[in-house]
Amino acid sequence: MSDLTARVADATGNWVDTRAPSWSRPYLRLARFDRPIGSWLLLMPCWWSAALATGIARDAGQLLFVIVLFFIGAFVMRGAGCTWNDITDRDLDARVERTRSRPIPAGQVSVPQALAWLVLQALIGLTVLLQFNRFAIMTGIASLIIVAVYPFMKRITWWPQVVLGLAFSWGALMGFAVTLGRIDLTALVLYAGSIAWVIGYDTIYAHQDAEDDALIGVKSTARLFGAATHRALVVFYSLAVVLIGVAMVLGGARWPAWIGLVAFAAHLVWQIRRLDISDPALCKRIFHSNRDAGLMLFAGLLVDAVMRAG
Repeated sequence: MSDLTARVADATGNWVDTRAPSWSRPYLRLARFDRPIGSWLLLMPCWWSAALATGIARDAGQLLFVIVLFFIGAFVMRGAGCTWNDITDRDLDARVERTRSRPIPAGQVSVPQALAWLVLQALIGLTVLLQFNRFAIMTGIASLIIVAVYPFMKRITWWPQVVLGLAFSWGALMGFAVTLGRIDLTALVLYAGSIAWVIGYDTIYAHQDAEDDALIGVKSTARLFGAATHRALVVFYSLAVVLIGVAMVLGGARWPAWIGLVAFAAHLVWQIRRLDISDPALCKRIFHSNRDAGLMLFAGLLVDAVMRAG
């Protein structure tokens, strides 16, 4: 067994490396608690939909409770998804510079130990899910199919980011399922907008590994778009803004939500203008900045929801 304190190459200087007990560090790294950005990005569509659905219902009585449960659920289930991803990708990860120091290829955790950790996280996620209505429970369970197949997509399609979008945007449906007990056209359009956003930001993320991916035969939209990435981002980010805007129209959103959408759109424009796909460190920073973009949109939707409920 390798040194449990050895750090993951692209996640240094975090609380897991400096404060967590040594025995827990490989498991926290498997769940990406040393790199919570993915959990935040999974959470954003959940919070967007919860706020928009609350505005439609004009009842904010359960909104804070739902926001907190979505927060817990997003962090736990993203951790479970990453653990599953690391189990299935352990051989590929060992061949990529940025990922070979992850717990499984580094020998810090065995596959059976990782599976046990996966089950524990899934059980916590199930506990959160069971706090909702039956329709929401079934909707949440349905997402597991997409989560299960995602790690294999990079082996068979140039568009694994689409499948990631289907998984990471599922929260856009969950807010409606939890709050309204249904998934309507508004929810579906919001879901589509979120998928376009995910394709955009994960293309930026994938440029960090484009060279290694080419060597080992892993497919991605980063490799597919190549030098045309900026033009592709214009398309997908524009789709995201337009579709989210349509969902807001369908949902009767008012001016605070539109301010949030304008801020969100401005941030995406900044990302495209700033991006240099030949600079992995910059790609990482811009990818991380999508949490801020998502929070801007959520802030507008939240204010709108509270105003309409009041």
